[in-house]
Amino acid sequence: MGFNITSIKTSSNGAWQGDNPLNFAFPLLIVQTTLILVLSRFLAFLLKPLRQPKVIAEIVGGILLGPSAFGRNEDYMHRIFPSWSMPVLETVASIGLLFFLFLVGLELDLTSIRRSGRKAFGIAFCGISLPFICGFGVAFILRKTVDGADKVGYGQFIVFMGVALSITAFPVLARILAELKLLTTQVGEIAMASAAFNDVAAWILLALAVAIAGNGSGQQKSPLISIWILLSGMAFVIFMMVLIRPAMKWVAHRCSPERDIIDEAYICLTLGGVMVCGFITDLIGIHAIFGAFIFGLTIPKEGDFAEKLIERIEDFVTGLLLPLYFASSGLKTDVAKIKGGEAWGLLALVVTTACAGKIIGTFAVALMFGMAIRESLALGILMNTKGLVELIVLNIGKEKKVLNDEIFAILVLMALFTTFITTPAVMAIYKPARGSSVLTHRKLRDLTNTDESKDQLRVLACLHGISNVPSIISLIESTRSTKKSQLKLFIMHLVELTERSSSIIMVHRARKNGLPFINRLRRGDWQDRVTGAFQAYSQLGRVSVRPSTAISALSTIHEDICHVAETKRVTMIILPFHKQWRGQGDLQVIDNVGHGWRLVNQRVLKNAPCSVAILVDRGLDNGAQRVCILFFGGPDDREALELSGRIAEHPAVKVSVVRFIEKDGLQSHGVVLKPSASKCAEKYYSFSTAHINTEKEKELDDAVVEEFRSKWDGMVEYIEKTSSNIVEEVLGLGQSGDYDLIVVGKGRFPSRMVAKLADRQAEHAELGPIGDLLASSSHRVTSSVLVIQQHDTVHAEEMPVAKVEQNEHDMVKGDGDAGMGEISKVV
Repeated sequence: MGFNITSIKTSSNGAWQGDNPLNFAFPLLIVQTTLILVLSRFLAFLLKPLRQPKVIAEIVGGILLGPSAFGRNEDYMHRIFPSWSMPVLETVASIGLLFFLFLVGLELDLTSIRRSGRKAFGIAFCGISLPFICGFGVAFILRKTVDGADKVGYGQFIVFMGVALSITAFPVLARILAELKLLTTQVGEIAMASAAFNDVAAWILLALAVAIAGNGSGQQKSPLISIWILLSGMAFVIFMMVLIRPAMKWVAHRCSPERDIIDEAYICLTLGGVMVCGFITDLIGIHAIFGAFIFGLTIPKEGDFAEKLIERIEDFVTGLLLPLYFASSGLKTDVAKIKGGEAWGLLALVVTTACAGKIIGTFAVALMFGMAIRESLALGILMNTKGLVELIVLNIGKEKKVLNDEIFAILVLMALFTTFITTPAVMAIYKPARGSSVLTHRKLRDLTNTDESKDQLRVLACLHGISNVPSIISLIESTRSTKKSQLKLFIMHLVELTERSSSIIMVHRARKNGLPFINRLRRGDWQDRVTGAFQAYSQLGRVSVRPSTAISALSTIHEDICHVAETKRVTMIILPFHKQWRGQGDLQVIDNVGHGWRLVNQRVLKNAPCSVAILVDRGLDNGAQRVCILFFGGPDDREALELSGRIAEHPAVKVSVVRFIEKDGLQSHGVVLKPSASKCAEKYYSFSTAHINTEKEKELDDAVVEEFRSKWDGMVEYIEKTSSNIVEEVLGLGQSGDYDLIVVGKGRFPSRMVAKLADRQAEHAELGPIGDLLASSSHRVTSSVLVIQQHDTVHAEEMPVAKVEQNEHDMVKGDGDAGMGEISKVV
């Protein structure tokens, strides 16, 4: 059925009145968008184990929906993607592209590019030049071989081919580096700086290519017109940098955090500016996206204004509109156009030339700068990443009719292949050295037993945001010894790597030490305030602070935490609980950063190379003046008691130790913990499967308590409690308001009293029975809670249990040993 484009209506009157919604622009756009999003998200899920960027899934999804696969069915193509609907789809997608390029410009910090040095510039220059020159030869062969390719002017065809073969996709590369844990290695740092140079060069070359391209009819135009377009483009850039940039600095200042509010008028003004700049460059004769990109560069990177802009538009643009653009690229790609041995040979030639030019050029220059062979080769492969920018170039080339269908399909497949192989190739070639594993200072008890004059307490404190800073400082201040060696504090800000552009803004500030440390942060950013707070705290003396950041997916960010703890010989990791309480009494509000961060804590507990503490913050930012340690027995409780000894050294902190002892009449009853495969580890407490000698554990508990009492006699309040209902006793202490902080062990080797809680359904099983009681949001506990797990590799395996109580004469006979992993654990 044919359509006159001028007769197409936006919306239908509905099926009940005889209208087919698929014959109207807006309902059809909804169907197309839904189909593209569902298929691209499904493909992204399938490709996730291969660590492929989302753009791969979006392009492949478009190819599958287009004439290469599903589009072979003509009824489907005429119904779902009819030719009259494509201008509508591409117009909507182009709006997304316009704002995406604005985000790219907003992300790109020109000052950081200037600081990157001649190494990055040299690598970027040669990484662009060699493949660009190789593009001349490829262009010559394609023009001689592909039908219709010689109808386009030789100069414009060469420029488009050179740009297509030489660019590097900065946003895609950043995510690949983060996935591979290479962001802050030497290779990652140079790759990001070089890609930033490359990105700027790519847009300049693209503007040049568009300026000298035809008018869309494939005809050449006067060279004088091209010169006027280039001069007008240069005048536009100068105008933006000289006049608009200071104006945007004034706008950003008006929206600074000190003013406490960002006027919506400024946001609307900026978004309108994106459209106006796009219109101006289109009017000049350069593509509209160039104007949006330049306008993004004029926005100041410091302060909250840029972040607010990103928050407002990036999810809508990158999550909804941008996939439409890349899917439309796939819809234009007909793989069937590549037929015959000659066509596939041309594809192999283009792929080989693109890879060889970029990899060899980068590899050679990297070697000249003294980099190792493997690092140089990995850098070359990383710089060969295409993706986003490549497709934009190809689509503009097709729009200007510089590239015909066959060449377009060849270049799209080339972009897909080069991006797809980047991750597996780098993983096979280059694995950064993680340094030697130093197996010392794993727990506080070990540190206490060493020569105090030579060792210092090393703590790695993680935080999700600025709200965690006061409580971390209060906790560290409480443990800051006035007598023992200096405390060294490593601060790690955890940033989730997502498809959002804003998650890689800090990449350029990474240090050159192979670890995720921030070197220099933008003034006015909240990271700057975090760093300033901890640096001010370090001036108090005897505390050395090293701020850092880790940018990674939630599924792997625990690897960064554990790696830094390993290489820096950390004694304890402090993690923020995934919930944080604000306010007092009935006015308390719970901030929940999400279940994903809870899983991060669980993975760190399982894989950490040292002791781990999880801080449940209920207002610890006011300081920990009154601290209570609950002692039931076992390795985790002994570690908690060890920490309390350090807290007791602080003159401003009052420490109380409460030891729970069973009543005499209850000691005739034992508890047997049996492995239970039917219980979920998320809902029930898990205990260590290692062998345990209950008599020996009791002796260790008594010895540690006696040592503690003799050392701190008169300085620490010591209380023994005998109770048949420890739940009431523990909650009573937490609800009393007598303590700012309660410290408990996780209890993987539970005492008899704690073991009786094994059957309770848990709200937060990773905290152990006592920690979970105190962290529960339903028990009105007012104290902050610190749950400690002592490091010991033999305790690593845990599993949920079933609890059985029995009389002492029915218990397993022997010397008190039992292995829960075999039959049962007797407590």
